[in-house]
Amino acid sequence: MRAARLVRTAGSLLLALAAAAAQAGAQKEEDLADSVRGALAAAIADSRPVRPVFATGGERLAYLKWLGEMSHRLEARIPEPQMRVELIETAYYEAKRAGLEPALVLGLVQVESNFRKYAMSSVARAG
Repeated sequence: MRAARLVRTAGSLLLALAAAAAQAGAQKEEDLADSVRGALAAAIADSRPVRPVFATGGERLAYLKWLGEMSHRLEARIPEPQMRVELIETAYYEAKRAGLEPALVLGLVQVESNFRKYAMSSVARAG
């Protein structure tokens, strides 16, 4: 009986110590490794969209044809060629990555923001 009481007391003491040590205010921020810092800096500095990789020349040709067609369609809305192509490339890459049709993503961008880069959703403003 005495041993059980001692175990309970020790357990209670350990729980109290653990609770005291769980305070978040004493956290210390760790320094990033140089390789991680360099990789993050490079990713932030390179604002170009990721270029898609294609398994076949036919897939690449179909992409380039689609890119040209979308660029032509958006010319009146986004007059600057580099901005227009970067938007289309980014939409294509992210759509494919999410398993969506790129034209559907561009259509959604048109409906939601009319291709305005800094448009803000009315839902975001209300929240």
